[in-house]
Formats: sequence, structure tokens, C-alpha cells
Amino acid sequence: MTRPSAGATIAAIATPPGRGGIGVVRVSGADLANFAERLIGRAPIPRRAERAVFRDATGREIDEGLALYFPAPRSYTGDDVLELHGHGGPVVMQMLLRRCLELGARVAEPGEFTRRAFLADKLDLAQAEAVADLIDAATESAARCAVRSLKGDFSDAIHALEAQLVELRMLVEATLDFPEEEIDPLDRANARERLARVAGGVDQALSQARQGSLLRTGLHVVLAGQPNVGKSSLLNRLAGEERAIVTPIPGTTRDTVREAIQIGGVPLNIVDTAGLRETADEVERLGIERTWREIERADLLLLIVDAREGVTTEDEAIVAKLPARLRRVVVHNKIDLARRAPQVMHAADGEHVFLCAITGEGVDLLRESLLALAGFEGREEDLFMARERHLDALRRARECLTAAAEAFGQPELFAEELRLAHHELATITGEFTADDLLGEIFSRFCIGK
Repeated sequence: MTRPSAGATIAAIATPPGRGGIGVVRVSGADLANFAERLIGRAPIPRRAERAVFRDATGREIDEGLALYFPAPRSYTGDDVLELHGHGGPVVMQMLLRRCLELGARVAEPGEFTRRAFLADKLDLAQAEAVADLIDAATESAARCAVRSLKGDFSDAIHALEAQLVELRMLVEATLDFPEEEIDPLDRANARERLARVAGGVDQALSQARQGSLLRTGLHVVLAGQPNVGKSSLLNRLAGEERAIVTPIPGTTRDTVREAIQIGGVPLNIVDTAGLRETADEVERLGIERTWREIERADLLLLIVDAREGVTTEDEAIVAKLPARLRRVVVHNKIDLARRAPQVMHAADGEHVFLCAITGEGVDLLRESLLALAGFEGREEDLFMARERHLDALRRARECLTAAAEAFGQPELFAEELRLAHHELATITGEFTADDLLGEIFSRFCIGK
């Protein structure tokens, strides 16, 4: 990708709205040395923080602070970049931004600074998206994962897969260009081995990316079961505060109650739902319909049962209606009343955790089970911060490699499937990316980044 010519000068307040000790206005464009002379009376020394007085068009002082100048191409965007650090009052920041606009800048669009960095080959697209993910990280694990992607770990893994594909494509293209040459059977075996290695690498990257994606969005966990088995009590225990109303009256929960929590640095979106049963109450019936909609969207289901009764016929009827792909844990609550000890049992129908939501006994066992089922045990350092489009591209690349294996005896089809797989991987880092997709990606960034 060639570096684009410098565009219009853009400016934005790069610090969050509101009052603060320090505020930053960021400017990017061509010939910002002249821009700085008109604003602070001189061109700052490159890459050195200098005390400066910011003045309006009449020479009156707007504020006093620091100026940092990064001439092209050694800057974040690849163009000249000027950062103005002043006092973080909203009025002062707006006055300073307005002065930058008077000097010829326009207000930057969301993500426009990072988009320019991408277009100038300062970052690839996966790294650019990691910038936003780092800003939006809700947990320490998500932040560390985003930093690894920003450093290029994810991109390096994709580039390594692309390099393997290029070598394989070169071998296949040679057989197409010189069909009269006899191909050594060992070369054919080697091609199969190479294809298997690439497919295995894509599978590994997809697994790592899928788990990293959960660090962005959180694991969607739904609590379901019959009325009065302790779903709301368990939500309150996991959340660490009283988030749902708890009474001994069945059917108390009529609507979904959501709570975002962290377990071991992994975000979970816990949803308490209305008890599942036949009812003539219209409001409760609507709540039950919402429960089933939440179950359809869930990544994981916690089926809560009363430990005194175990899995009843009614619970089995609930299980029979669950989506086949949905992972679940059976939580036997109220072990204090059943006189049972907290434990985890592995059965043919899945994992069973025995606990008491009221006293907290066994709840740590459930937390450990959730982390294990989410696939995060000991894997944080191997994960990539990924988005749904990355997962889609990896899945499509894997499908192409499967099709290539099936077309191994047909060189033209084999070569085409390899080409398509290569194209899908290249979309992750932005080597082949439509402008409308770029617009969608960067429009979700904050202004000033």
C-alpha cells in the first residue's frame, strides 16, 4: 500500500469531555510548522515538549501549556502532528480548538487520525482496530490482549499463515505453468502436508481469536430454571450486590435482569430470567417468552435446580427445548437445605455444580467452571483481541482450505481455493479491504483518535 498524499489539516480535542487537570488538542496535516508559528509564535523543536502560550487572532492569550511537534513522516499519522497540552477546562479546550479551525484546520471525524495512520502504513488494520479496543477495554485482561494485538502479535500470526500459503501457491502455479513436466510424488505429498499445516494454523488462530473476541464482548450467560430455585439469589451472589429482587414467592422475576461482572479478568454478561413454567398470568407469560429469547442468544446456560430434588421431569422438559449447540452447566442450589457439600461432578449430560447462593458455599467452584468452559484457563497470554469480522474471515479461509483439500487432484480448482483463502486472510490486516468497510470501522472510534 502506497502512502497517500497529505490531506486536509484536521484537529480535535483528544481528551475526554468534561473538566480535567490537562486537556489535549491534536492537529494533523501538512506544514504544521507554519501553523504553529501563527498559534504560538514559533515552530517547536521536533519531538520535544516546549512551554508555549496559545494566542487567538488578536494576540490575546488563550491558555499556557506545552506544545509537541512531530514532523512527517515520523509521526502517528504519517503527516505533521502538533499536540497542544493545556488546562483541561471545557471552555479553554473549545477556545483552543476554535483557534485551530480559524488557522485552516477542520474538525476531525471519529477515528480519522488512526485511519490516516493506517493509510500511511503506520499500522495495519488489525492494529488500528486494537487501538480502539485498548481504549474501550473493560478489564485488565482485555487491555493486555489489545496491547498484544496493537504490537502486531495477531498480524504476525496472520502474515505467517499468508507466507505459508504463498509458498504453497507458488508450487501449485508451477504445475499449472509447466503441465508437461513430471511432478515428483514427493512434491504432491509435500503439498498435502503444507496444506494441512496451514489449515492447522488457521484453526489455532481462530481458536485464539474467538477467545479474544469474548474479552471484548463478554460471555453471555443466562440463568434459567423453574421458579423459586434461586436464580436471582445466584445473580446477586455473582454480582456481589443486591441486583435482583428475591422473595419466596414463585414468579417474582417477571423480566430479565442484566449484570456485567468479571471473573478472573474475563467479562461476563449475566442475565437473570423469569422462571420457566406454564402460567395463566399474562405478565409472567411475557417474561417467560423473553427468557426463551435470551436463551437463543446465550453463549452458556446455567440451569438452576433445587438440590433437594435434583433434576426433575420439569427440568428435563426445559433441557429438551434448549438449542443443541448451547453449552450448559446444571447448578444444584440450596445445598444447605439438602445437607450436601459443595462439589463439581462431571456427568454424561455435562457439568454439575453444587452450591448455596445464599451462603456463598461452592460459588467459587462455579466461577472456576465458567472460566474453564469459556476456555480462559491459563490462555490469556496466547489470545488475540479479535472482532467478528476477523472471525468471519478466518472461518471463510478455513472453508476455502477444506475445499482445496477436496479439489487436490484438480490443480486449477485447488489453486483457486488457495487464492481465495489467501484473500480472506489479507482482509484481516487490510491488504484487501473495501472503502465502505474502512468507513464503518473507523466511524466507531472516538473523536481525536
